[in-house]
Amino acid sequence: MNQRRSLFVITCIVFGYAFLYIPIFSMVVFSFNASKLVTVWDSANSPTLKWYHALLHNNEILDAAWISVKVALINACGAVILGTLAGFALARFARFRGRFVLSAMTTAPLVMPEVITGLSLLLLFVALEQAVGWPAGRGITTMTIAHMTFSMAYVTVVVQSRLATFDMSLEEAAMDLGARPLKVFFVITLPIVFPAVLSGWLLAFTLSWDDLVISSFTSGPGSSTLPMVVFSKVRLGVSPEINVLATITISVVTIIIVGVSLWMARSKRIATSPA
Repeated sequence: MNQRRSLFVITCIVFGYAFLYIPIFSMVVFSFNASKLVTVWDSANSPTLKWYHALLHNNEILDAAWISVKVALINACGAVILGTLAGFALARFARFRGRFVLSAMTTAPLVMPEVITGLSLLLLFVALEQAVGWPAGRGITTMTIAHMTFSMAYVTVVVQSRLATFDMSLEEAAMDLGARPLKVFFVITLPIVFPAVLSGWLLAFTLSWDDLVISSFTSGPGSSTLPMVVFSKVRLGVSPEINVLATITISVVTIIIVGVSLWMARSKRIATSPA
């Protein structure tokens, strides 16, 4: 009975991973295909790097990628600051005026449909422009604010969850030794919860980089992000350059994940090793 159960579990795992990763692997393989047809392998001229060369000279995609990187970086940093402060307040202060409103407002973007969020932010920016003249049109600034609005909710949840299991005696010991609350936060609290903060930063960056719906509502002429450009191109048919772009993105993400995982594992070993 146990052998049958083990065989069933292994079969489910194999099919699950195959369902997830075979399409990704096929995109990587066909990025080296010489044919313009992404589903037909040109065995005579493949593998080739000509589509990689073509992507490096595609100014539309390169400009969109640079805009996505700028928006994602600014959004991730801003979302981490605001989300960490909100998570700290919700985790440490059980009762204060406006706590329910703050909790509801920080978690609402998690369950709100992106179409509603994007439309409401668009109407807000239009009303602000008519009232005070800012922001002047839609562009990188409005997209960054919009991305920060929903990204900080994820950071808040991650940081609040980590602070819920935080050992308060460490802070109390530091304050008993004469450290001020601000110094305790930066010297004791923040280094301990830094893995959660880093996870929130990576999550905010990924959400911003991948967003399409909210960016479509809050962007303007000359501020198209990479997902918007890819979506517009895929509607007319997938080109080999899209496979190349996906391969480069997968490679960069894999390197970042492996690097962060190794760094966190090393930090954990150092923290748990005997002095």
